[in-house]
Amino acid sequence: MENRILGIHHITAIAGDAKRNFNFYTKVLGLRFVKRTVNFDDPQTYHFYFGDEQGSAGSILTFFPWGEAVRQGRRGAGMATEIGYSVPEGSFDFWIKRFEENNVIYNKPAERFGEKYLTFLDPDGLKLELIIPKTPDNRKPYETEAVKADVATRGFYNVTLTLNNVQATAKILTGIFGYTLTGQEGNRYRYTTDAIGTANVIDLVELPTEERGLGANGTVHHVAFRVKDDETQMAFRKKIIDMGFQITPQIDRNYFHSLYFREPGGVLFEIATDNPGFTVDEPLEELGTHLKLPAQYESQRKQIEAHLVKLD
Repeated sequence: MENRILGIHHITAIAGDAKRNFNFYTKVLGLRFVKRTVNFDDPQTYHFYFGDEQGSAGSILTFFPWGEAVRQGRRGAGMATEIGYSVPEGSFDFWIKRFEENNVIYNKPAERFGEKYLTFLDPDGLKLELIIPKTPDNRKPYETEAVKADVATRGFYNVTLTLNNVQATAKILTGIFGYTLTGQEGNRYRYTTDAIGTANVIDLVELPTEERGLGANGTVHHVAFRVKDDETQMAFRKKIIDMGFQITPQIDRNYFHSLYFREPGGVLFEIATDNPGFTVDEPLEELGTHLKLPAQYESQRKQIEAHLVKLD
């Protein structure tokens, strides 16, 4: 792989009830529960990771489930507002039936940039889309008893950012991250990187009078972009500083190393490494089956476990 941004690494969102969140993504959507851990800054709160069998970059959706007391968020300017998953041709009939059986709110299929998409909401109001790409997505899907390989999600297709003005954000995508403007439909601008063939699309939607979003339940917290290693990550850190932006030092998140900065439109961006990966503290076949705590909280395990909601 080149020393470039390799599309989307993961996306992190905010949820309410932990068990409801767990049930929806594992049972209704059929994603693998890749990791159960806690928020580094709030060990009384879970941090969930859902993805494919390997926990591959470009498939990982993570959540901070803050409980029913968390206020309801609002999609708006300055945030990621839609998360798109790639699915196979011919799978929409299955998904529509499944959504109806599970009381999932969804819209009729529509078309954008010559690709069919199906919009739906998770139980907390997070907006998601299933998208049938023009080029078939050959990533290996995670399969469950209810969601077989011929209809299962393949990982992310895109993420949509809503902005009052797209220009400054577009400069980050093209000038630092190596994306190219590949399409426009009305006020939606599509940026794509050819550094990788999947999870490589960012849509910018320009709404000049849109109210700023409220980051809380049912909204995206941040979008993480992928790099192959620490050396590449730190080279991007220098580029971002040279452009005049504030960016954090490298932070060890156990399963990847992270940098955070807020792009000019208000969206929190992360740059995350592939290393060390999700098998650093449990084997592949056991991913998600143990509560894994950051080292600094291991001495508090009994108290933390007593506080957290039981999932299964």
